[in-house]
Amino acid sequence: MAEANTAQKSIEERLKEKNADTLARWAIDPLRDPYDIPLDELNPAHPSLFEAGQDIKYFERMREDAPIHFTPESQDGAYWSICKYDDIQYVDTHHDLFSSDVMNGGIRLGMQPVEGEPDPLTHLPMFIQQDPPIHDEQRKVVQPRVTPSRLAEMEPLIRERAGKILDNLPIGEEFNWVPTVSKELTGQMLATLFGVPQEDRHKLIHWSDTVERIGNPEYFETLEDGFKELWTCFEYFDGVWKERLKDKVPGDDLISMLVHGESTKNMPPNEYLGNMLLLIVGGNDTTRNSISGGVLALNQNPAEYDKLKANPEVIPNMVSEIIRWQTPLAHMCRTAMEDTEIKGHKIKKWDKVCMWYASGNRDGDFIEKADQFLIDRPNARRHLSFGFGIHRCLGNRLGEMQLRIIWEEILKRFEHIEVVGEPKRLKSSFVRGITELPVVLHAKQ
Repeated sequence: MAEANTAQKSIEERLKEKNADTLARWAIDPLRDPYDIPLDELNPAHPSLFEAGQDIKYFERMREDAPIHFTPESQDGAYWSICKYDDIQYVDTHHDLFSSDVMNGGIRLGMQPVEGEPDPLTHLPMFIQQDPPIHDEQRKVVQPRVTPSRLAEMEPLIRERAGKILDNLPIGEEFNWVPTVSKELTGQMLATLFGVPQEDRHKLIHWSDTVERIGNPEYFETLEDGFKELWTCFEYFDGVWKERLKDKVPGDDLISMLVHGESTKNMPPNEYLGNMLLLIVGGNDTTRNSISGGVLALNQNPAEYDKLKANPEVIPNMVSEIIRWQTPLAHMCRTAMEDTEIKGHKIKKWDKVCMWYASGNRDGDFIEKADQFLIDRPNARRHLSFGFGIHRCLGNRLGEMQLRIIWEEILKRFEHIEVVGEPKRLKSSFVRGITELPVVLHAKQ
């Protein structure tokens, strides 16, 4: 036993050292002006750029000088950057050329094609990381939960919860908006969608956060440690699955739908876990970061805040502008399944292709005054944040509804939400997240 523990410790130490070496090798100065960096050295996927809020400057440079750009080496391996709106739309709608299948490299940077038999502990298939027909069949299983009629039924509950959250906030005292409001509202909604007790909503938020922290040594020394934590999510939902199997009449929650869906009822454990994490992150991260991002954007653009106060009817349009401005998912990746070209750039089979939604949403050739936050923008819903084609965000209308309701309830109660300090951002090139946002509320007179 002592020898086994020593060997295990040695493995963990080696993994930790390897991780530290990787971080040191790819360390950058995130505040360096991207216009001072040679084009062939640009690495827009470095997570430190997003943590420092400098990613938008990089994408501005790339749209101007290298809208289709190849990075041969990085912390995530080699990848192509697609930075313009129309090019992103092309890749996103040609799933025959560009695969999202996890076996081919999946949907995010850092993932590589799987050779041989995948490790079931770390290989987590999910329908967003599948190509047709598996993708289409599994997506259809859960789609009925977010139809317009079902969303209309949920609106009174969401409004009641939003009101209670806001009524319990301190007036005139500084607090962190992110966990108190953004996470709380979306966590309660997740528990409802899954049909699990509300007191377990914090577990759902924790597992959502773990997905983005899994490669961050500040939280997990090794990837193995991170995946161990994710498998506690499986243990929880495995229990829920077994309970749903006992129901004589299937419920209308997402777990019941998966239990009784023809294409999902026989999923192996790793695929069930993968789909649960997809639904948790998709149902939480996008909305919560847009809620926080909207508060920040209005403070950074006080004329737009005044516009909102003068005309609350602009809220539905403002919601779309917030989602464009925040772009809560910075990128999605595809893998080229054959040699092809994009505007003269030769993409080889198996090349990783990264669609930078965060860049396309600031493309002035497609979106007028794209570098301005305008809550009454015409055609505000024509943004990239939800993607295009068969992988377009399943819960986009639910996210928009939660944002609309929270802002309607905010305006009923508060004269102003004042940001009183610098936000802290997530160290991730995938989720453009805000982890801390210090605010002070000013009551309506």
